[in-house]
Amino acid sequence: MRGEDSQKQPNRPQLSLHVPEPPFRPGDTPDFSRLQIPAAGSAPRPDVAASAADVISLATDLVRVLGDDDRAVGPWDPKLDADTLRKILRDMVTVRIFDDRMYRAQRQGKTSFYMKATGEEAIAVTAAAALDRDDMNFPTYRQQGLLIARGYPLTEMMCQIYSNAGDKLKGRQLPIMYSDKAHGFFTISGNLGTQFPQAVGWAMASAIKGDSRVAVGWIGDGATAEGDFHSAMTFAAVYNAPAVLVVVNNQWAISSFSGIAGAERATFAQRAIGYGIPGLRVDGNDVLAVYAAMRWAADRARSNLGATLIEYFTYRAEGHSTSDDPSGYRPAGEAKAWPLGDPIERLKAHLIALGEWDDERHQAIIAEIDAQVRAAQKQAEKQGVLPEQGKDNIESIFDDVYAEVPWHLAEQREQSLDEAR
Repeated sequence: MRGEDSQKQPNRPQLSLHVPEPPFRPGDTPDFSRLQIPAAGSAPRPDVAASAADVISLATDLVRVLGDDDRAVGPWDPKLDADTLRKILRDMVTVRIFDDRMYRAQRQGKTSFYMKATGEEAIAVTAAAALDRDDMNFPTYRQQGLLIARGYPLTEMMCQIYSNAGDKLKGRQLPIMYSDKAHGFFTISGNLGTQFPQAVGWAMASAIKGDSRVAVGWIGDGATAEGDFHSAMTFAAVYNAPAVLVVVNNQWAISSFSGIAGAERATFAQRAIGYGIPGLRVDGNDVLAVYAAMRWAADRARSNLGATLIEYFTYRAEGHSTSDDPSGYRPAGEAKAWPLGDPIERLKAHLIALGEWDDERHQAIIAEIDAQVRAAQKQAEKQGVLPEQGKDNIESIFDDVYAEVPWHLAEQREQSLDEAR
């Protein structure tokens, strides 16, 4: 047999399987010197109408604007005014403080689950500033910055987290899985990867209707290994869908590092090349670079030039969720060693360098926002916290599920009401 013959070939090398391993494990000293971080301003900025072939280098480069002197440099500088930068800074600080308060609420048993965006605040917040108000986002659970940047009430976000009487979703979603059409925030799906085909389908529908709105799909690095990623890329390329497809590469998919999804072989932005669409690799902790890339891609989509894949290169500073202990799979000091720094501190330093900010004003907004978040939490908790829910109006479990309630469920509801009486 052929298998027996192959075993008799003494000169053939023995096969082995490669299993990617993160460069550092708990107890190691993280050293990111292996990362090639190009100088700020060195990446070329092509015209929005450039062909995908003309921007191939940007899939392996790293679009950066903020230099080591905290000044903006290079062709990607969006030249944002100081008021816009201060608004972005304020929104990022709000996200961080909101996250901290809700994390504490979970630890206090007021809700079951929470996921922070610490270290990634610049991406969602700044993207919201770069997009039109009526563009539609298909987010994951770490883009709460989109809602906060667009002025969604903090109390309503907290009510959803608590699944209380003020929850507009009536407890139909897990905590942090918001939904609000008016704020361009499509219902979050916990099954990651679905966001891409949903965004592409919505974008195609927008084009079919002759609309002017574009869609933005959001996933993490791990979800690029899902089949949904490739299906969406195919449809986006074939039909020139007016979409921006964002991969937030924060280095970790729960406890699996990005190499498991293919990061050892190529950047995630490089996956765009095979589909014939532009791919941009961007410093996700540089507010100016994040804004410039999103605006470039959105303008391209809005000009009927098709989709763009953006890889925002960042680092998840804390655990995947309140259910995760990152000390079990990575060094405790790895986040502090991340060479692209903290997005809030970098924008703060930039504003100070421009003479448009100072430490005193920064501490003042921290205190102001902290008071606002505490007040919102107090207001939300007046309507109850998660452990208190589920005892009243039990029959409402059948509501908002079917256009017409099936007969057997209607009978069960009536039976439950009779028993309650």
